[in-house]
Amino acid sequence: MSPGTSDEPAGTGVVSVALRLGMLAGPTVFGVTSAGVALPHVAAALHTSLGTVVWVLTAHAFGLGVGTAVAGRIADARGVRTALLAGTVAVCAGTVVCLLAPGLAALVGGRLLLAAGSGAMLASAVTLLAGVQPAQRPRVLAGYGMVLATFAAVATLVGGLVTAWLSWRLTLVLPVLSVAAVPFCRVPERRAASRSPLDGPGAAVLTIAVGALVLLVQARALHLRLPAVITLAAALAVATAVLVWWAIRHPHGFLPRSVVADGTFWTTVVVGVGVVGGLFATMYSVPQILARVHGWGAFTIGAALLPGAAVGAALSRAAGILAERARRRVLVAIAVTSAAGLSAAAGGAAWAAVIAASLALATFAVAQVVLTGIMAARLPLPVRGSGLGLLNLFFFVGGAAGSALAGALTAASGLARPLLAIAAFPLVAAVLAATRLPRSAG
Repeated sequence: MSPGTSDEPAGTGVVSVALRLGMLAGPTVFGVTSAGVALPHVAAALHTSLGTVVWVLTAHAFGLGVGTAVAGRIADARGVRTALLAGTVAVCAGTVVCLLAPGLAALVGGRLLLAAGSGAMLASAVTLLAGVQPAQRPRVLAGYGMVLATFAAVATLVGGLVTAWLSWRLTLVLPVLSVAAVPFCRVPERRAASRSPLDGPGAAVLTIAVGALVLLVQARALHLRLPAVITLAAALAVATAVLVWWAIRHPHGFLPRSVVADGTFWTTVVVGVGVVGGLFATMYSVPQILARVHGWGAFTIGAALLPGAAVGAALSRAAGILAERARRRVLVAIAVTSAAGLSAAAGGAAWAAVIAASLALATFAVAQVVLTGIMAARLPLPVRGSGLGLLNLFFFVGGAAGSALAGALTAASGLARPLLAIAAFPLVAAVLAATRLPRSAG
C-alpha cells in the first residue's frame, strides 16, 4: 500500500468510518473513569480497604499502556486484523475473569488482561485512522474526536448508573463494549504486513520499565513502603538503560529508530501527556469536589458533565475541517482556556468545577484531532502502527501520573486547591503546541 492509499474501501462514508472507529476505541475510557466510581463497592464486597482496591485502576493503566504499544507493533508486523483479533480475545477473557473473580488478586489479574485487550482495540483504531486517505483524514479525525469526547463525558454517569442499578462487576468490564464494534470495522489489509520480528525482548524490557514507572507514580495511592519504592526506582533505571541499549542495537525493533529519533514525536508526546494528564487529574478531582463538598450524587455529576461532550464534539469537528495551522491554534486556545478554568475552579465553586471538567474534555477531543493527524502523516508506513501505539502508551502513562498527582495533592491540601497545580498540564501543552509542533502535518 502506498502512502496515498487507504485501509478503508473507497467511497466509505466519513461519518461511518469515524463512528465505527470511535466506538472501537471509546470504551477504553470506561476502564478508568467509570471504574473509579465503583471502587467503594468493590472494597465493601471483597472486604478490603479502599486504598487496596486502587490496584484495580493501577492494573488497568499499566495493561492499557503496554497493550497499546504491543498491539501497534503487531499491527505493523502481522497486520491490523491480527492485532484486533488478539485484542478481542484478551478483552473477552479478561471480562470473564473479572465477572467470576472470587477475590482481589483474581480481579486485578482480570483487569490487567482486559486492559491489554482494550489497548489493542485502541491501537487498531488509531492505525486504521492513519490509513484513511489523506484528503478524508481531517474529517474522520474530527468525527473520531467527537465520539471519544462523548465517551469521556458520559463515563462517570454510566459508571454510577451501572454500579447503582446493576453491579459493580459490570462497571469494571465496561471496556468490553468495544467488542460490539469489531464486526463493523472493515480491515481489508490491502497493504502487506511487514513480517518483521515482533521483538519480544524489546517488548519485555519496555513492559518492565512501564510497570515500574506506573507503580512509582501511584506509590502514594498504593501505600508502598520505602524499600518497595527504592526497588521500583532501581528497576526503572536499569530497564530504561537496557531499553536504550537495545534500541540502539536493534534500530528496527520494538522501538524503531525512525520513530524515537524524531523530535516531533517527543514534542507530540509531551503535548499529549499535558492534555491527557490534565484530563485524568481533572476527572479525579472534580467529581470528588461535587460529591463531597456540594453533596451531588453520581447521576447529577454525570449529567452535569455531559455539556463537555457537546463542547468537545463541536470544537473537534471545527478543528477537523480547518487548515493545519488554524487547527493548532484551536488546540492552543482551548488548552489555555482549560488551564484558566482549572485555576478558577480552585475556589471550590460547583459551576467552576463543571466548566473546568468540560474544558478538559474539549481539550482532549481537539488534541485527538491535531496530534493523531500530525503523527499519522509523519510516521513512515512500515512503523505507523508502532509509532502510534508508543504515542498512546506515553499518553496513558501521563494520565496515570496526572491522577496520581491529583490524589497526592488532595491528601495534602484538600479537594479544590490541587486544581491550581493541575492547570500546569494543559498550560505546558499549549506552550509546546504553539512553539514546537510543526506548521504542517505533511
